[in-house]
Amino acid sequence: MRIAVLALQGAFIEHEQMLQRLGVETFEVRQLKDWQQQKDGLILPGGESTVQMRLLSQLGLLRPIKAAIAEGLPVFGTCAGMILLSEGYLGTMDIRVRRNAYGRQLGSFRTTGTVEGIGNDLPMTFIRAPYVDAVLSDRCHPIATVDGHIVAVRQGNQLATSFHPELDESEKIHRMFLHFCI
Repeated sequence: MRIAVLALQGAFIEHEQMLQRLGVETFEVRQLKDWQQQKDGLILPGGESTVQMRLLSQLGLLRPIKAAIAEGLPVFGTCAGMILLSEGYLGTMDIRVRRNAYGRQLGSFRTTGTVEGIGNDLPMTFIRAPYVDAVLSDRCHPIATVDGHIVAVRQGNQLATSFHPELDESEKIHRMFLHFCI
């Protein structure tokens, strides 16, 4: 299995390290020629969604990535990656998000929660995190909430979390994503 990791900005190295612990080959996508490599899935990491979106457009990556996801390429977006998948950005997930919903850097926090299909007491690290304001179709399913806010969703082969599982010790969410890539 070979997973592409968007490496324009943000927490991409931590995703690579998590996948490597799971015995999965990764490669970084920084330009169009990188994107053209064979891949079984894509990770859109946390970081600055506005910067990532601008770079995707400038580097000619926006359209091919959106098309690949629309054609069924499995994708996992964390934090800014969730924003990129949402309405008004790539628009491949039927969600509307509230950016920086938990406030500035000082509003960052850790908790544990339940993720449907994975289990209870999963660690969740939120850093200037968004949450889902609205699920826009019945094709998209909330799979985790924290304090009444949707923080993880699944739609077909797409998975998105407000939190950063790559920063925690649990491999369970990455394993869920890899199951989509088989």
